Amino acid sequence: MNLREEIEKYFRVYSEERVGETMRFYVMPVASDVEIRGFLQMLSQEYEISLRYYYGEMVLELRKTVVRENYIVNVLLLIATFVTTTLVGSTFYGKEIDILGGVMFSLAIMFVLGSHEMGHYFAARRWRMKTSLPYFIPFPTIIGTLGAVIRHRGAIPNRKALFDVGVAGPITGIVASIIVVVIGLQLPFELRAEPTLYIGTPPIFDAMLYVLHYNKEAIHPVAFAGWVGFFVTFLNMLPVGQLDGGHVMRAMVGEMSETISKFMPVILIGYGLYVMRALNQPNTIWVFWGVITFFFSMQRHPKPIDDETPIGLERYVVGLFAFILALLCFTPVPFYY
Repeated sequence: MNLREEIEKYFRVYSEERVGETMRFYVMPVASDVEIRGFLQMLSQEYEISLRYYYGEMVLELRKTVVRENYIVNVLLLIATFVTTTLVGSTFYGKEIDILGGVMFSLAIMFVLGSHEMGHYFAARRWRMKTSLPYFIPFPTIIGTLGAVIRHRGAIPNRKALFDVGVAGPITGIVASIIVVVIGLQLPFELRAEPTLYIGTPPIFDAMLYVLHYNKEAIHPVAFAGWVGFFVTFLNMLPVGQLDGGHVMRAMVGEMSETISKFMPVILIGYGLYVMRALNQPNTIWVFWGVITFFFSMQRHPKPIDDETPIGLERYVVGLFAFILALLCFTPVPFYY
């Protein structure tokens, strides 16, 4: 297709220039807003797009999206995370190192975290958005990893796409967590040493304990991997910045989400300080996450190309359902001694 001819179906082009890899067209619209938004959505599959006013002139800038994925990096990080989660998981069984048990925990936690990211991945691919495969992050934390991320490139075509990509990860992650918890609670497990750390349980986990008639004092590390999945889901679904909840809220209420985003860190820090005082122990997770989300909230959410077309009633219902699920994953006091 001749790019300029296609553009001239929707704009009158009175000048053009090339700045490095960017094609810049000075334009005046000749089509309706709906037709232009549809055209820009189509272009966003191949180009990074900017349509803005520059010194009173409407300027359409296009830059060809070039994606060169290096899957070696994905594989190396996957292997490294498998090693770190196995090593950490092998210490969950008591005084003796249990490598086989560590492998079981590693497979469980990577399935949970990987499912979350693949939910985002497939939703993005459905909208033909440029996105990478998951990058796992090995790190010596309490679970041996900082999770996984995927990278999006290019513009967000519309609010429906933003919603679908944002909500797909948490919902997929919750389903994976439920599967892992069900499996973990069926596995025999006995503590071989006095525990040094206890975990609180969210309502969704308590409900599963009740349904499965589980009444032991300890859970298998595989079930703990599912607990982590619920905990991560709640953190991600906070309506802040570019967290998953921030994407979903932005798609549902538009720019009003910026105000909500700025209030959430204050609520988290306030709640964290209350918990620390009430328990009289250094349980700082909510204060820490409040500080992290403060920095997320300082950045404005990128605007979809089509920011006018509503997402529709069905997506509003799904969004409400997703936030309710996230609340069921909330653990008031995640860790205590």
